[in-house]
Amino acid sequence: MSELALIGIDLGKHTFHLHGQDKSGREVFCKKCSRAQMMQFFASSQSCVVAMEACAGSHCVARQLAAIGHTAKLISPQFVKPFVKGNKNDFVDAEAICEAASRPSMRFVTPKTESQQTLSVLHRMRESLVRDRTRTANQMHGFLLEFGVSLPRGLTIMKRLAVVLAEHELPVRLTVLLQRLHNHFIYLDEQIKAMDKELACQVADDDLGSRLLSIPCVGPITASLLAVEMGDGKQYRCSRDFAASVGLVPKQYSTGGKANLLGISKRGDKHLRQLLVQCSRVYMQRLDHQKGALADWVRSLLSRRHSNVVACALANKLARIAWAIAAHHTQYEAGPGA
Repeated sequence: MSELALIGIDLGKHTFHLHGQDKSGREVFCKKCSRAQMMQFFASSQSCVVAMEACAGSHCVARQLAAIGHTAKLISPQFVKPFVKGNKNDFVDAEAICEAASRPSMRFVTPKTESQQTLSVLHRMRESLVRDRTRTANQMHGFLLEFGVSLPRGLTIMKRLAVVLAEHELPVRLTVLLQRLHNHFIYLDEQIKAMDKELACQVADDDLGSRLLSIPCVGPITASLLAVEMGDGKQYRCSRDFAASVGLVPKQYSTGGKANLLGISKRGDKHLRQLLVQCSRVYMQRLDHQKGALADWVRSLLSRRHSNVVACALANKLARIAWAIAAHHTQYEAGPGA
């Protein structure tokens, strides 16, 4: 058998398809195995580069392979698709992963640590609870509107719903059902507050997270998510690369030497991009109280651009500041004002 140099894995829940190549790119083996069989195979094989698509289960596999001496590389699925030959199947996908990983200019995803994945789970759970809380409040508003009761917008009215129900003559059965829905709203609200406290404690104990909090209008939720997605920042060549990975740079459609820049690309983590834009809007609302070069730059931009454009530009700036803090182990300094 030729010496193994690269193995591509098409990941699955229960079965995994492996494609091995030597240094010249020739196929060495092609096999299907279970998770236990795959780990047993890698434990007994020589150290080599193992490539796979970046997905939900890839980070755990990458950590396990790195622990036994292999070099694990994760590739974004969009970069693998062009290398798929003919009809799609699992073995063809594994071969395409090998072809993509062998390209010298290929970009790889840095595997996450267990703590980063755990914090990411906490963020996704909180985001889901916030959506459920909003859905519950909207449902409550809709039910009451069907019986002629119009409530003010927002979540504040939910705290005194009992007073509102007492002021209107409603069917007893409806009141019971609305009270049950209100109890569910209170439960969701308590869970979200508990998660916010947990995130604040974790950010305070984390060196990078505490330094990211020095960025104006960046709170514990945004700082912790930045720390999860960015890590030490070394996987990005510069701050613009990190901003591009979040989708805060213009989408380009250029041809024939004519540059054509569109709106932001909206690539990467949607939740992180949303939080950075929200931080930008808060900064713009408090612009009269802000000082330094960043505040002067925002004021100058607002004088000639729409506020939505400025919000995205400022979100890009905040992302680049966050990368600089992580990569150079510093913290934000506003600097002298104009």
